[in-house]
Amino acid sequence: MTRICVVGLGKMGLPVAALFASRGHVVVGADINQRTVDLINAGQSPIGNEPGVEEMIATSVAAERLRATTDTAAAAAAADVIIVLVPLLVDPQDAYMPTYGALESALAAIGRGIRPGTLVILETTLPVGDTRKRMGPIIEQASGLRMGQDFHLVFSPERVQSNQVIKNLLHYPKVVGGIDAASTAAAVQFYREGLAIEVHPVASAETAEFSKIAECVYRDVNIALANELAMCAEETGVDISEVIRAANSEPLSHIHQPGLGVGGHCIPVYPYFLINRQSQTRLAQEARLINDGMADHAVAVLREELGTVAGKTVVILGLSYRANVKEATFSSTLLVARALQAAGARVLILDPLFTATEIAQYELEATGPNPREVPPVDAIVVQAMHEAFHALDWRDFAGARVVLDGRNTLDPARVTAAGLRYRAIGRGTQSAPVNVP
Repeated sequence: MTRICVVGLGKMGLPVAALFASRGHVVVGADINQRTVDLINAGQSPIGNEPGVEEMIATSVAAERLRATTDTAAAAAAADVIIVLVPLLVDPQDAYMPTYGALESALAAIGRGIRPGTLVILETTLPVGDTRKRMGPIIEQASGLRMGQDFHLVFSPERVQSNQVIKNLLHYPKVVGGIDAASTAAAVQFYREGLAIEVHPVASAETAEFSKIAECVYRDVNIALANELAMCAEETGVDISEVIRAANSEPLSHIHQPGLGVGGHCIPVYPYFLINRQSQTRLAQEARLINDGMADHAVAVLREELGTVAGKTVVILGLSYRANVKEATFSSTLLVARALQAAGARVLILDPLFTATEIAQYELEATGPNPREVPPVDAIVVQAMHEAFHALDWRDFAGARVVLDGRNTLDPARVTAAGLRYRAIGRGTQSAPVNVP
């Protein structure tokens, strides 16, 4: 049995804490949010939409294997292993530069409690070099201990998606890179014994840091390629979905799907950890421009259909960045809404996962949740196709003339049967599916 401290009990940290506790380890979670701590200690989950987590918390708290505290130093002092999952926030107004305040405060608190021999694992995504050059020295200064000599220090990136965290933790290989060989070996043993999962050790903390950023850049660039191809498909009048299916029948082709843009904590953000520090990043920079530029493309498509968007009303389905996930961080909806507003349109948001108050926090106007309660609109934009939207009757949207399928998830026939025009990212106005027996 290993005594584990998980620092940061948010959407990523809490499932990690719950999973280790469910495996029989004694886990203390540390977080600065008193409400989060109180809910966990009452056997309740402060986060939703994460299968398995609520049950793990209830069972582990009852068995006295899991508890939470706001005293990070005390939690660190009682731990053999400390896992850090405090978010590294970024400032979109400053080229997405990291804002280290919360993370550095957590590391200083860890330093005030850490004991010699402790293994510290940073799972928070970091720019290359930060584990060794920035985070380790903070712990050293607060503790008087030396990394690599008195405590082990490792970077092991979180590789999970919202609503699938437990599943991902148990099935994705764990990449591990320490500041020295002993640190790497300690972390490899910990994950293999603690979770019985595949572990992929790499040469250094820097290699592990770079691997997470490389994953995100790869996906961002591939999506940007798909979006660029989609816009070319619109010009030529073919269906990009059919093109991608045909192209990907070649085993070496892995084209992603196009859409209104890229949202979430990872892909729109972590490429900037490379762009802002390294020089050879032309492709990564261009991918960011293309994907964020899809919002302007959406406006252009609607302008083709409506003549102008000025004075028009547009309802966007889904504040979420991804279907069936209550998470709006860097959602493409935000970019599309701002682009429409800049062009003079009124924008409404319909998302049953969010309250009107929560939507208003993004300075956006909520409507619905029943389409018949939506004021007359000129156009509908699909950003996140939640399950709740699958049974929509497009005739219920009074005044609507066109549906822009931003995720290529709709049946065009259902839309046109309701008397609306159907447009999608990557489908030209002349394209139509061909049915061959």
